[in-house]
Amino acid sequence: MNQHLRPEPVPFIDIAAQRRRLGPSIDEAVTRVLTHCQFINGPEVTQLEAALADFSGAQHVVTCASGTDALLMVLMARNVGRGDAVFCPSFTFCATGEAVALTGAVPVFVDVDDATFNMDVNSLKRGIATARKHGLTPKAVIPVDLFGQSADHDAIGAVAEAEDLFVLDDAAQAFGASYKGRRLGTLALATATSFFPAKPLGCYGDGGAIFTDDASLAQTLRSIRVHGQGSDKYDNVRLGLTGRLDTMQAAILLEKLKIFEDEVAARNQVAERYARGLGNVVSVPRLAGGCTSTWAQYTIRLPDGCDRDGFAAALKAQGIPTAIYYPKSMHQQTAYRDFPVADGGLPVCERLSDDVISLPMHAYLDEPTQQRIIAAVRGAVST
Repeated sequence: MNQHLRPEPVPFIDIAAQRRRLGPSIDEAVTRVLTHCQFINGPEVTQLEAALADFSGAQHVVTCASGTDALLMVLMARNVGRGDAVFCPSFTFCATGEAVALTGAVPVFVDVDDATFNMDVNSLKRGIATARKHGLTPKAVIPVDLFGQSADHDAIGAVAEAEDLFVLDDAAQAFGASYKGRRLGTLALATATSFFPAKPLGCYGDGGAIFTDDASLAQTLRSIRVHGQGSDKYDNVRLGLTGRLDTMQAAILLEKLKIFEDEVAARNQVAERYARGLGNVVSVPRLAGGCTSTWAQYTIRLPDGCDRDGFAAALKAQGIPTAIYYPKSMHQQTAYRDFPVADGGLPVCERLSDDVISLPMHAYLDEPTQQRIIAAVRGAVST
């Protein structure tokens, strides 16, 4: 009897619904690759790079094996290494700082804005001073466009220019979003993104891409992604990686890109319904002026006194999953806690790690299901 009373579980991200929508087009795309058997650097890779350039407005797109490789390849291309400081927000996924540390450079963690969760420019300035006190050479800044919303690229770019830093935009969660009328991909020297399956534009495995208007940088990146090759694969002119995007994933992404704008519009409708239904009981995400979001996650903050674990358990009992991005900011994690943080500490990052929680978000979240989620959230907050 109880089996029948158990609520139908809600998917946190519904990749299967998108798969049904795309139907045979994905199967046909994969079959084309299986037929021509060019599994590495096949024609679909070049086609995807051209389509992504057209979508973003960037002059050059270099696809790669993951969002982490996208970050790492740019840092390698710019010869970032020992003695250099690269500034990252601490409230983000570890890949942002990981790519820096892998080069031998030092990630210096800075705080984020309380409203947007993106890099705080004043903390960035303090971080630069901190790096110099440690005897490091400030080299680059990696703003993260967190949860789908662009960072404040004008303010960050101004600081970077004044301090002679280059900007590497980590748009792993926000490809497709815009800042002051411009899509991400053209707002920094280089922009990195991820095509991890859960991302707004995701493949069926790992994948990533780098966007730039710098032709020389693009040429270097193409070398790095194939072991640093020069004129041929046995003439390696620099250290590199196996950083290529598989042809199969490129073929899948070409089909997904065709419906991407429609999906982003649907995500925004879902976000608007959440804001209307929850805005008076929890702290809902706020878009900065001139910004759009792809809503990679819909992350709320619980009111004071609301136990997050209890809240999550109450929703789980009703078949509604939640997730916490991120229960520990980077500077609180074992692998990163010995790296410097900006003077003044990172109080906002630490507060967010203690009180954020994310709700189901995808382009196929229908209104009745979403109303069920909203009712469960309201009930769990009020108990």
